[in-house]
Amino acid sequence: MENKEKQDIKLPENAFRELKEGEQYEPVMNTNSTPREVTPWSVTWGILMAVLFSAAAAYLGLKVGQVFEAAIPIAIIAIGLSSATNRKNALGENVIIQSIGACSGAIVAGGIFVMPAIYMLDLQADFLQIFIAAALGGVLGILFLIPFRKYFVKDQHGKYPFPEATATTQVLVSGEKGGSQAKPLLLAGLVGGLYDFVVATFGWWNENVTTRIVGFGEDIAERFKLIFKVNTGAAVLGLGYIIGLRYAFIICMGSLTIWWLVVPGMNVLFHDTVLNQWDPSITKAIGDMAPEEIFKAYARSIGIGGIAMAGIIGIVKSWGIIRSAVGLAAREIRGKGGGNEAVMRTQRDISFKIIGFGSVGTLLVTFLFFYFGVMNFNLLHAVVAILLVTVIAFLFTTVAANAIAIVGSNPVSGMTLMTLILASVVMVAVGLKGNAGMLTALLMGGVVCTALSMAGSFITDLKIGYWLGTTPKKQETWKFLGTIISAATVAGVMIVLDKTYGFNSGKLAAPQANAMAAVIKPLMSGQGAPWILYAIGAVIALVLDRCKVPALAFSLGMFIPLELNIPLLMGGTVNWFVTTRSKDSVVNKARGDKGTLIASGFIAGGALMGVVSALLKFGGIEFDYSNWWANHLSELLAIAAYAALILYFILATKPKNKQTKRE
Repeated sequence: MENKEKQDIKLPENAFRELKEGEQYEPVMNTNSTPREVTPWSVTWGILMAVLFSAAAAYLGLKVGQVFEAAIPIAIIAIGLSSATNRKNALGENVIIQSIGACSGAIVAGGIFVMPAIYMLDLQADFLQIFIAAALGGVLGILFLIPFRKYFVKDQHGKYPFPEATATTQVLVSGEKGGSQAKPLLLAGLVGGLYDFVVATFGWWNENVTTRIVGFGEDIAERFKLIFKVNTGAAVLGLGYIIGLRYAFIICMGSLTIWWLVVPGMNVLFHDTVLNQWDPSITKAIGDMAPEEIFKAYARSIGIGGIAMAGIIGIVKSWGIIRSAVGLAAREIRGKGGGNEAVMRTQRDISFKIIGFGSVGTLLVTFLFFYFGVMNFNLLHAVVAILLVTVIAFLFTTVAANAIAIVGSNPVSGMTLMTLILASVVMVAVGLKGNAGMLTALLMGGVVCTALSMAGSFITDLKIGYWLGTTPKKQETWKFLGTIISAATVAGVMIVLDKTYGFNSGKLAAPQANAMAAVIKPLMSGQGAPWILYAIGAVIALVLDRCKVPALAFSLGMFIPLELNIPLLMGGTVNWFVTTRSKDSVVNKARGDKGTLIASGFIAGGALMGVVSALLKFGGIEFDYSNWWANHLSELLAIAAYAALILYFILATKPKNKQTKRE
């Protein structure tokens, strides 16, 4: 009987599409059931996963420069644990393990993107300061996101692709099914994982293919700063499939606007000019730079401006939702009802009264942290700092959630860079400069960065819970525990690494923190920021919104490197191809669903093997054979391997028999 129940576990037909008028979504664990979710088993393993993956991700991110996403590997481990112990009906528990453990990725990104810059600038910060900044940011991210849960995961059902949540959900459901129904995902995970592992670990072919593969392309890149690049990884291809052709095309257009118009255009207009007003470390004229250098130094700032404006547009459009959430919280605080008593289990959130008081309390603690945690800080400085943090974190929370919902990637580094620039400019204006000013701006940036990283990560957890039918209140409650534990772990690892290697020794990669340190020092010395580039991005976002084009998707394309955007279009094209080949809509849908499973396997396999590859590199185990052949040959091999991968993807979606068609 149990085997039959396992085989019957599946996502509903309307899980990934928009609902028709009057149609309801019924999750895997239905609303009237009381599944086993928060238990000593799930909480204990969730905490262990948070500690393990926080330490591993922080260590690898700082030492090797690779930051991996922990959600999918944790989901796979949770399934393995429940299977190994023959634990029945563990789906609800596995979601809680994944949700608590996934705090690691959010806190690590918030911590290692900003905090190491404190040491790089020879400022003073102890374990407590780093821990408090990360913990407060994580808690704020959770509290600020909860009022938007219903909007993103329920009201917008089927309108956003949620690629990472889709992949994780497929992994959890397939793990619960067992038997033959999990085989397509497991096989795709094996193929995608081995494919990405071979590239990352052995270097049998090049990870990226560029037009520099031929002499003509090299000449075009050198003279005209015009280049085409594509990442040949399986995981990114799978991501593009789940995103779909529409969003992938918009993202790609944003990327091509920057790489094929702005970068070559800057070369024409400022060929012999050294533009270092915003970054004194730039010593090259535009004409002497490679296209990648122009993008990193200048062009991606247009994307940052676009993302910021898209966030403002989103706040304006969502004002009714914000107002109703605040109004509900106010009514609860006054004791006039609006509680969760009549709300079904799968839509029950933490009380808005708790969210309201919790938000105010957290902001008060953050204010006291700023006031007493920084030398030469007065009341005015503390008030300005907390106002900036509150407004920016709340404003960009919806941007982070939107970005994750669309592309599965949170542009937190760009939003944090904008935060640091605004914080530096404002704090200088109110008289705070020098070391105290830099420490303040970095601590503010750390709080905001962690809040936004947590908001983006948590919306993934909540969407997984919505599809599967877990209780949001339980996810939200135990997310706080995972946040505190992850913050303590990350702070500890950071202190150990600083004492062991030293962040100024050059032995630690920490690429994002190096960029933050390079930006903040001149700003605190009174130098400017690339406001004109931000303004251009903001204007583009405004025009796109008026033209009914998703401004955030386009802006993400302008910020994310070209080689990661083109594969999204490739994956979206595969999606379109396999779902339009037949005149029978049933066959098209069956192929589309199978493709989603294969894409999820690619993402899961790539994520898991990425961790293994990074651990091998960290341990000094190197198998890189890429120097055995000329670079152009490795790129030719990459094209052949990528074509084979796409062909496998397309063929694997074909129904094996007529029974599939009838189903």
